[in-house]
Amino acid sequence: MDFTNVSLTALRVFREVAERGTFTSAAAALGYTQSAVSRQIATLERAAGAPLLERRHDGVRLTAAGHVVLRRATTVLDQLSATARELAGLPAEAGTVRVGWFASAGAVLLPRAIAALRRTHPAITVTSREGSTPALVRALRAGTVDLALLASSPPFRPPDAESPALVLRTLTERSLCLAVPATHPLARRDFVDIADLRGQRWIAGPSSGEETLMGVWPGLDERPEIAHTARDWLAKLHLVAAGCGVTTVAPSLAPAAPQGVRILAVRGGPQEQRRIILARLPHPLTEPVAHLADALRAAALDAATPM
Repeated sequence: MDFTNVSLTALRVFREVAERGTFTSAAAALGYTQSAVSRQIATLERAAGAPLLERRHDGVRLTAAGHVVLRRATTVLDQLSATARELAGLPAEAGTVRVGWFASAGAVLLPRAIAALRRTHPAITVTSREGSTPALVRALRAGTVDLALLASSPPFRPPDAESPALVLRTLTERSLCLAVPATHPLARRDFVDIADLRGQRWIAGPSSGEETLMGVWPGLDERPEIAHTARDWLAKLHLVAAGCGVTTVAPSLAPAAPQGVRILAVRGGPQEQRRIILARLPHPLTEPVAHLADALRAAALDAATPM
């Protein structure tokens, strides 16, 4: 086991692979060829004297040795970045918070939290990225985000089974709602009965490997008619406003709904609860990270006030 000749490039490549989950995605993010990424990983594994990644058909997973190397690599790379910033006269890392967020959090929750933080702590810089739950969890493990906003549905399992376990804090828990056009017959009611969902035209997100079909009521007892597909939640709501169909929506998105949309509760079936969770690694928080966590909690409570 000899790390004396391991390059910083190899460490950066390894962290990117750990975060992205595949050699292909890491290569694309870094602007490398896949073979170049493979060579860097092979060099690092030779230095470690053990496999660092378990190669699987759906990507890669860190081995026990890989977790150790990732933790140390993240520390080294973050310290070098902080050193470069200090030498350049830029704010230290302690003033910057990196947050990842699920698809709809960028419509209301995240902007409100950042705006509130700017008023109370203007020296703190926030950078953010959108991602799926698996991608955000990998980013937490790789140390490239400090906090991650995750959406969770029953049975509310932990987002991964890795060790150490992530610290998870539920910010809100509310029932899933339905967005309907203001001209729709259902819009004249105060709530929708689950039986009324049969035969509706749905606006749903595309289903892919890491994400399930979003926008159709869970457990619908018929094959849904998907009239439109859109990944962006605001696009879905504008399609609803145009009378193109109905879609499910988290209560926290209600303030972002355009004119022509009504957000209604659904009754008569099993409750479809949704949680907004703030996830982080189990280590002491810096003051800027703690301040952003507080701002996110306040914004989540404000956005989830009863309609």
